[in-house]
Amino acid sequence: QVQLVESGGGLVQAGGSLRLSCAASGRTFSSYAMGWFRQAPGKEREFVAAISWSGAGTHYIDSVKGRFTISRDNAKNTVLLQMNSLKPEDTAVYYCNAKIGLRWYEYWGQGTQVTVSS
Repeated sequence: QVQLVESGGGLVQAGGSLRLSCAASGRTFSSYAMGWFRQAPGKEREFVAAISWSGAGTHYIDSVKGRFTISRDNAKNTVLLQMNSLKPEDTAVYYCNAKIGLRWYEYWGQGTQVTVSS
């Protein structure tokens, strides 16, 4: 089964940068599209960005477009989220997930906390 472990979060001032990492288990990692989600306190989890199995296609929500970059290294079974020009509204717990077939994996990792101060 798939196991997802996020890391790289922390406290940063507005305008700063962080790079999040996601380590995924499984020898078929390269077959999955991967995505990042986030959940702020008291709010529902929301989709942030995704990358195709090959890495050729990416998609971002409008609020992070131009600031965040998703990438993957299939040889290392990792997915990255480079976050630049961070804003206080980016504060949330960030999770990665794998899209298996047409659905996102039903189990979530522990997430990594991102806090942006002003």
